[in-house]
Amino acid sequence: MNILIVKLSAIGDVLHTLPALNALRRTFPNAHITWLVEEAASELILGHEALDRTIVSKRKRWLKDLRGQNRHQAFCEIQEFYQNLRDTRYDVVLDFQALLKSALLIALAKGDRKIGFDRGMDHMEHSYLFLNERIPPVDMNIHALTRNLIMLAPLGIFSRDIEYRLPVTSADRDHAMRLLPETGQQDFRPVICINPVAQWDTKLWRNDRFAKLADTLVERFGATIVFTGAGADIAAIEDIRGQMRHPSRNTAGKTTLKTLAALYERADLLVTTDTGPMHLCAAVNTPVVALFGPTAPWRTGPFGEGHRIVRTGLSCSPCFKRHCPTCACMDGIGVDDVIGHVCQSPG
Repeated sequence: MNILIVKLSAIGDVLHTLPALNALRRTFPNAHITWLVEEAASELILGHEALDRTIVSKRKRWLKDLRGQNRHQAFCEIQEFYQNLRDTRYDVVLDFQALLKSALLIALAKGDRKIGFDRGMDHMEHSYLFLNERIPPVDMNIHALTRNLIMLAPLGIFSRDIEYRLPVTSADRDHAMRLLPETGQQDFRPVICINPVAQWDTKLWRNDRFAKLADTLVERFGATIVFTGAGADIAAIEDIRGQMRHPSRNTAGKTTLKTLAALYERADLLVTTDTGPMHLCAAVNTPVVALFGPTAPWRTGPFGEGHRIVRTGLSCSPCFKRHCPTCACMDGIGVDDVIGHVCQSPG
């Protein structure tokens, strides 16, 4: 049995699909399972024990290269990608993405059963038109991870077991530990990670408040503060650290996704905005305190027990807008509000 999973992006969305992958493997132990994913999130599944093959789309890079001097190489890579996508006839193709970009690839793939949700769900971009087996739509207020498990029902799978089995290696864990010596890990102080940056402006919290929060965590709990983020987040994190009275560690740009997962495994707690690392931390069973404004934590919050959500609960929230003249839903969150949730966290 050949199965193709289509979940291209983003980090949190791919993580929310891993329990479905593991359920497929448990039900069909001899199946050949392939995952189609975009480059940015591919590290989360490359080498996963439940997968036989990964096909990586470099769509964003190709679009950039086709407009520049590397267009020949991009064209050759696109051709190879097309051949890889078409070289197998799949018994089942599962559209976990439900966007136009995934629907076009599903149309190109050879498959007998192309399964996904029918029309009636938000942000689908008419992807259902490319399916030949449509599942009745479900309430979008059901968490994304649970919706992915529901999509397995046509295959006779009704599991609700939550397993990620991230392909984190001992080398990843060794790398993560090498980021910690300067932070006082040897002193057995609690390690609290802070991931302060998000892609949407409306998800951001003020840098000065993150600085005050970090200092308070040091003073109240004796915590070692480790900031995490991508390379693009370095400047914002350095601005926060520059406003702090106590030392901290900036690991932004120094971690891969697997190394970051290993770092979160060693942490006692993560304080974060609504972004991919929030889900990565939840996937390794480390408690999360997450600041939510324009988005809905019941849809896409950290999955599982023990996590804490900080939000103002304004009537206009969640609005799912990337831009807002006031950002009142985030601006209304005070440092004491976050500290209160940290105190209630099992971490």
